[in-house]
Amino acid sequence: MGRGKYESLKEIRMLIRNNTFTGPTAGLAPRYTQTNLVVLPKEAAYDFLLFCQRNPKSCPLIEVTDVGSPIPKLTAPQSDLRYDLPKYRIYKHGELVGEVAQIEDVWRDDFVSFLIGCSFTFEHALMDNGLEIRHIAEQRNVPMYVTNIASQEAGRFYGNMVVSMRPFPAHQVVRAVEVTSRFPAVHGSPIHIGSPEKIGINNLAEPDFGEAVTMKEGEIPVFWACGATPQSVVMASKPEFVITHAPGHMFITDMKDCQYSVL
Repeated sequence: MGRGKYESLKEIRMLIRNNTFTGPTAGLAPRYTQTNLVVLPKEAAYDFLLFCQRNPKSCPLIEVTDVGSPIPKLTAPQSDLRYDLPKYRIYKHGELVGEVAQIEDVWRDDFVSFLIGCSFTFEHALMDNGLEIRHIAEQRNVPMYVTNIASQEAGRFYGNMVVSMRPFPAHQVVRAVEVTSRFPAVHGSPIHIGSPEKIGINNLAEPDFGEAVTMKEGEIPVFWACGATPQSVVMASKPEFVITHAPGHMFITDMKDCQYSVL
């Protein structure tokens, strides 16, 4: 089931938990903060925490759960991370081995969950400033690309940054930078503008994650650091076992977007 008009966050979360809503979450639950998810065993959690600390642009931490607990006590205490995302990915030794609707069957008592900021958080602020978000307008998943930009290594974790892309007319690019720079906790300002080949992207029509969107004449691609970076890192560094969200299928917290704005 795709996007629709729902009455409340509670209703949206129930539809996700019941697998009635299974699509990308961009534009869903307006003004509620969405996050990326990474779940991994406790023995790898310190290295990943250090990785996030060293790479705050791509992995801005929103919350880290207690060991073994699927409950994000600070941002959504009535939710359960085993069920409340539309789709999850399971990686073993860096290989994607499954995409599932819930993770109760693989949950372990030694798991630690990381909620990482998502650029969906600033999209309504962009729209409030008159900027069209193309993947929302076209009801697609945001396009994401693995770049040639190396992350700062931490313990066992290394790999290249992933970026999300939104096209804007040239005269709107400065405004897009201004608006998103107000949200440093959820990726903030762009890391690159135009010339995708300079960051290792050869074809905008073939994203590594998500779906391609229409590029209109005179538009410039604008790239933000993306919380799908851990998936690139997992595939590169090959840890034993990791669960993530499926790209674009985020966790919706109880927090409001404005709580992560510096203004």
